[in-house]
Amino acid sequence: MGQSESHDPNLYYVPHGSRWPIVASLALFTTMLGAALSLNHSAGGGVLLVLGVLALVGMLFGWFGDVIRESIHGFYNRQVDISFRMGMIWFIFSEVMFFAAFFGALFYARMFSVPWLGGDGDGVLTHEYLWQGYSAAWPTNGPLKVGGAFETIGAWGLPFLNTLLLLSSGVTVTIAHHALRAGARGRLLVYLGATVLLGAAFLYFQATEYYYAYHELGLTLGSGIYGSTFFMLTGFHGLHVTLGTVMLIVIWARCAKGHFSRDQHFGFEAVAWYWHFVDVVWLGLFLFVYIL
Repeated sequence: MGQSESHDPNLYYVPHGSRWPIVASLALFTTMLGAALSLNHSAGGGVLLVLGVLALVGMLFGWFGDVIRESIHGFYNRQVDISFRMGMIWFIFSEVMFFAAFFGALFYARMFSVPWLGGDGDGVLTHEYLWQGYSAAWPTNGPLKVGGAFETIGAWGLPFLNTLLLLSSGVTVTIAHHALRAGARGRLLVYLGATVLLGAAFLYFQATEYYYAYHELGLTLGSGIYGSTFFMLTGFHGLHVTLGTVMLIVIWARCAKGHFSRDQHFGFEAVAWYWHFVDVVWLGLFLFVYIL
């Protein structure tokens, strides 16, 4: 479809064949393979992981760059906008299911598996014949203390500070959205920039927390089921905050260039939706991982 035809509201813009889907597939496969090899301390795993991540980053910049250029040139109409919104809704739903699986693993281990190992309910035979003397408690480093000695991270230190940072970032991105709709570009850039800084601060303090956990508390990814679920949940959330911060930086640059108008700014809204989702997930983490 040519550019002159794309303005017809009855037509739907379909781009020409793109190389980015196959690049994305290869990049994701390489990243997954590299991560799996690295976790198992296999040779070449780190190199594959770095190459996969670099390919993934290049694919994201290339693919989204094409979308941005198509949008600026007026190829998209209301039907395409609806498709983008539905796509983002389904993407966030898939992320909800992703974290639900890890929260489910935490709940199952804490409420069922550990008590069964301690002899409760249907696990009486497990306790009697396999793990005699195991005392069911949470957090646990497992039968025979296979996870090693460790201490947990208190909720009211860095985790509470990070909670305040993310909640504040949700407020600033909302103010930035209202500023965009009001046409106040200066206020938009200030509050959107503040959101980026708050996200970066969150990541800094989470890295500090991880360093302290590994070197001072003995809490690692191998510290039994508690360590595994703790780092899987908080680590993947940190990855999402990292991606969200990168997206906010890109959106800030686009706002500075005047890419969005009061009525046409779904790129901004999509990132704001994602950021609010990240905030909500962290509240769940703070409650179920750190406090309870």
